[in-house]
Amino acid sequence: MTAVSSNLNFCIAHNLIVSYNTAMAVQQLNDDPALLLDNQLCFAMYSTSLAMTKLYKPLLEELNLTYPQYLVMLVLWERDGLMVSELGDRLYLDSGTLTPLLKRMETAGLLARIRAVDDERRVHISLTAAGRGLKSKATKIPGCVFTALQCSIPELLSLTQQMQLLRGRLMA
Repeated sequence: MTAVSSNLNFCIAHNLIVSYNTAMAVQQLNDDPALLLDNQLCFAMYSTSLAMTKLYKPLLEELNLTYPQYLVMLVLWERDGLMVSELGDRLYLDSGTLTPLLKRMETAGLLARIRAVDDERRVHISLTAAGRGLKSKATKIPGCVFTALQCSIPELLSLTQQMQLLRGRLMA
């Protein structure tokens, strides 16, 4: 056997071993239940969030609101006159995300942003009459969502509490 054919046989054997080991590693990876997509809590939460947003989209189009704008309105309907920082804390959003959202809502006539006289860095958010009036149109949304979810009130409350508990643990 020549040196060339010996090297060729070695390369073929080496490639076969590498291919076999790669195939076995891929098989082991696929056999690990911790690495299966459907076993990932993060994916279940992510895909559920997408589905929930998709559910809200046609309901909110009637109000000319996006889902993030709806969340802002929910907070302001609970307590009007918050500072941007308080609103951000309540929605878990930073000012870089919240400011453009609030500017669009102000342009739409739903709220007013008012700088504090004593400190111009502080901005208060107040609903306009149009923003307050939108609340009566939004009252049907929770019922539509509840119907679409097809679960009981105790189940819905339990899911909500579990998600809030998990969020609290993740943010601790």
